[in-house]
Amino acid sequence: MTHTTTGQPPRRANGAVVPVLAFAGIVVAVMQTLLVPVIKDLPQLLDTAPSNATWVLTSTLLSGAVATPIMGRLGDLYGKRRMLILSLAVMVVGALVSALTSQLLTMIVGRALQGFAMGAIPLGIGLMRDMLPREKLPSAMALMSSSIGVGGGLALPAAALVAQHTNWHALFYGAAGLGALAIVLTLLVVPESPMRAEGSFDLLGALGLSTGLVLLLLPITKGSDWGWSSGTTLGLFAASVVVLLLWGLYELRIQAPLVDLRTTARPAVLFTNLASIMVGVAFYVVSLVLPQLLQLPKATGYGLGQSMVVAGLCVAPLGLTMMFTAPVYARLSAKYGPKTTLIIGLLIIAIGYGGGLGLMDAAWQTVVTSVVLGAGIGLAYSSLPALIVGAVPASETGAANGLNTLMRSIGTSVSSAVIGMVLANTAHHVGGIAIPTMHGFRVSFLIATAAVAVGLVLALFLPKAVRPAQQPQRPQLRASSEEDAVLERVEEALRGFRGRVLGADGTPVARAKVTLIDRRGRQAGATVSAEDGSYALAVPAQGAYVLAAKASGHGPLASSATHSGDERAVDLDLSLPGEVVSA
Repeated sequence: MTHTTTGQPPRRANGAVVPVLAFAGIVVAVMQTLLVPVIKDLPQLLDTAPSNATWVLTSTLLSGAVATPIMGRLGDLYGKRRMLILSLAVMVVGALVSALTSQLLTMIVGRALQGFAMGAIPLGIGLMRDMLPREKLPSAMALMSSSIGVGGGLALPAAALVAQHTNWHALFYGAAGLGALAIVLTLLVVPESPMRAEGSFDLLGALGLSTGLVLLLLPITKGSDWGWSSGTTLGLFAASVVVLLLWGLYELRIQAPLVDLRTTARPAVLFTNLASIMVGVAFYVVSLVLPQLLQLPKATGYGLGQSMVVAGLCVAPLGLTMMFTAPVYARLSAKYGPKTTLIIGLLIIAIGYGGGLGLMDAAWQTVVTSVVLGAGIGLAYSSLPALIVGAVPASETGAANGLNTLMRSIGTSVSSAVIGMVLANTAHHVGGIAIPTMHGFRVSFLIATAAVAVGLVLALFLPKAVRPAQQPQRPQLRASSEEDAVLERVEEALRGFRGRVLGADGTPVARAKVTLIDRRGRQAGATVSAEDGSYALAVPAQGAYVLAAKASGHGPLASSATHSGDERAVDLDLSLPGEVVSA
């Protein structure tokens, strides 16, 4: 996969870009928990059976899982800002569809359109990587990544307040308004990224991945209703394995895949994605347990008897703390690296759930648990995009972060299914109503702690990052334009061509201009040779290039060279005519 630019110098990102992109991320994340306060009332509101009403939540999850990697790839190909606006527009349409209906099928369609917007989060991370200076990138990506939890946490009290005092359709009108505001702000503030990946969109790969994900997530989310040992559940799981294996074989064979599986197999990417699943599991447990504990009547002996709004306010510090950990993460990551920060975050989550086992007797105790878990989840979520971005080329940022966001969604799906099953199997049945027990809540916290432990083991297998002070010094691209300056920032991890410019009798030529030209005839970089004739040029991506050299008193030279990933030595002899050099 090759990396190009649009040929236009990028607009400089102003200070409002980061908060606008983070706001867009929070808005789309709100869709995931928008209906949590009215879950128990959905069968009555939609005049349907409880098993059918769950599709209102399942459809959002499935569409979000499918859209996330696809929109990431489309953003890499056709523009991340463009796809971000499209994602938000689809969400607004979906919110309006849901606001205008009380029919189950139409509501499911609207909710599926709302879930489509989840691709906005990896697109925002990709835009940040392409536009922001290196020193601002860690905290910005941390805030964008945490927006998934921030939006979910803040939506709970806000949605509870709206649902308790107005018609529940007002939730969707509010969501549509927020989405429209995010679109306007994005159009006004966020410039388009000049970075593009070459190639075409892998439609067959997108269909294969979508089918495989639906076949996988459908039994995960509906298994408790259908029965985990039922033929439908087991058959869908088996079908998902077959489809995803065939999809993987196909992706490995084509030149421009939807997801570069060879890149995702790198240890830094693979273990980050696996750890993301565990973080997703841990994040969703608290969102499922604490609101129920807080709202259960005190007559149960362990319920805290709080209103829907108070319960939402007690859980809100989860999202707020995640938001405020972004600058803390930036400092920790700058000093110790994102791997260490991920480990610290997981340890804090473990402390939160471990301590939470004994902090379930009062509302203020749930606030403490929410704050501790918010800090840990915020650090963990903030570390994930930095680990991904550091391991993939800029041309794959959108797709790679989309896949990572998908892994978190799979984690929350698994968490929802497992915790739902645990709470159902440990519930007391009074008058035909299942009432969750304290035992079920504590088992749920233990499951979250176990997921964090697995995540810690996976994080330990991440390759050790080289700290900036320890990185070997090697020549960098000398930018000849603002566009090349952006390439220098986002592609510094890629190696390129190095060598010497030589004249007659092999003598070094100083001050020779060396230009890197891509296969489209565009300048991809330029530098000037040193006094000893040495030069070094970073490349935007693997592929074929022309190295052109020119110096006063010497004839020009143009040599073809192919870059395959490692730094290659190519000497340029100005005493010779142009020749083909295999590198």
